[in-house]
Amino acid sequence: MQSLQLRQREYLLQISRAMTAQLDLASLLRLILNNATDMLGGQVGLIVLRQPDGRLAPQAVYGIPKARLARLAPLLAELSDLAPSGDGRLALPELSLPLLSAAAGVPLRQVVNLPLRIGDELLGAIYVFRTGGAAFGTNERQLLQSFADQAAIAVRNARLYEEVVAEKKQLDAIVENSADGVMILSPDRRIQVMNRTLSAMTGWPPEEAIGEPCWKVLPLETTSPLPHPCSTDELAMELPEGQSLSVEGELTRPGGSKLTLGVTYTPLYDDDGQLINIIVNVMDITRFREAERLKSTFVSVISHELKTPVSLIKGYASTLSRSDAAWDVETLREGLEVIEEEADRLNYLIDNLLDASRIQAGAFRLDLGDVNLERLAQKSVDGFRLQTGQHQFDLDFPADLPTVVADETRLRQVLDNLISNAIKYSPEGGTIRIGAWQDRNAVTTYVADQGIGIPADEQSRLFDSFYRVDSGLRRQTKGTGLGLYLSKAIVEAHDGQFWVRSEPGQGSTFFFSLPLGNGTVGPPDGANSHHA
Repeated sequence: MQSLQLRQREYLLQISRAMTAQLDLASLLRLILNNATDMLGGQVGLIVLRQPDGRLAPQAVYGIPKARLARLAPLLAELSDLAPSGDGRLALPELSLPLLSAAAGVPLRQVVNLPLRIGDELLGAIYVFRTGGAAFGTNERQLLQSFADQAAIAVRNARLYEEVVAEKKQLDAIVENSADGVMILSPDRRIQVMNRTLSAMTGWPPEEAIGEPCWKVLPLETTSPLPHPCSTDELAMELPEGQSLSVEGELTRPGGSKLTLGVTYTPLYDDDGQLINIIVNVMDITRFREAERLKSTFVSVISHELKTPVSLIKGYASTLSRSDAAWDVETLREGLEVIEEEADRLNYLIDNLLDASRIQAGAFRLDLGDVNLERLAQKSVDGFRLQTGQHQFDLDFPADLPTVVADETRLRQVLDNLISNAIKYSPEGGTIRIGAWQDRNAVTTYVADQGIGIPADEQSRLFDSFYRVDSGLRRQTKGTGLGLYLSKAIVEAHDGQFWVRSEPGQGSTFFFSLPLGNGTVGPPDGANSHHA
């Protein structure tokens, strides 16, 4: 008896060590089943576990060669078809001894089974079979119970671990795929977790950022007098318990570009009030701030641009309608011409605003037909010759240039915008060249000037609505900043491409390429080498 207890103690100790050393449930159940079957003098053992749908399925088998496991198919089907009884408990099946005997290759006559439970939760059952001897007694059931308890604990721990792993994977997936930047900091403000969105914002690969102080990875430039955790101020270590801190600032990325970010710091404390982590959520609000800037610019520009023609129209109309003045015919004609010109200008501004609204609403429509680009450019140039005496116009169109399928009115609008800009930003005069060439499956048109040019860092924003190049001429020339925005949108509506080549002090050349057939086109290879 004492020897049996020692063996039991050794087995249980071995199982306990295995449970603390590994989380492989299948290996643990095999170890438990092997030891239990050996202790009870059995030849065959079986552990079945309850599945999420309430059925039983085998998880460990002892004493049956792998080659004969297929003979258990009818028995396993019987186990899988079991359903909970009316009281919610799972009735344990009486296993078929002939099937097991055939599979094991020995006649099995005795069986003992016990449920695997944690509290009131039924997890499964353990079975031990033997070929002969007396029926299993109370002592043997008690002995088996100790192994059943170990198996139940192993199953429960494994499932808890699986739940924790699943929750961690879910949390990792949420953090990693969040549209906002997320990082988790240690109490000393070093990065423990950083997702790919924040990596894209900062230019830091996550594997390089881990372990770095957050002020190094997220050097936020704020106007707030209060320190924040990702600043170098030591006061930033202190965060109010249970409260979040939100700041806004600019981040300079590798290469010099800047983002406007909104950053929220949320401290996490343990039960003793000790700081354990700081959760940092980072939102790119560059577009929102740009929208606010555009809104402000829109109000400022439109109020100024509309106010000028309205004031002139109002002034001339009031003057000409005075009852105490007898105006001669020439004065009346000049005044009415000014009113007409300013009304046309007002109408032009309104049309541009409507076009911009249609583009943003996706309601931009084209009236397509065959367009002769040389003839169209000549009409546009003829209209501008009367507006300037400092500029010469040079047209360069090959005789065999094919027509394009396009909206002639809209293309005239593009050419007018480009030539108007060439005049505005060439205050010293010079030659404005307009030409085109055929390249691959497209026709490319250009407008080149000898003006002040455009800085490289501003060229990417030229086609934003309401954007005007930052120069002294901007304050001296009229305009809403919609011309290039509309021109690019018109060209792209034709499945074409629009781009610019410019250097400060060397003038600018604007190109737009229109397809000759179906499909879109890109900037031709000749765009960088053509005589334009």
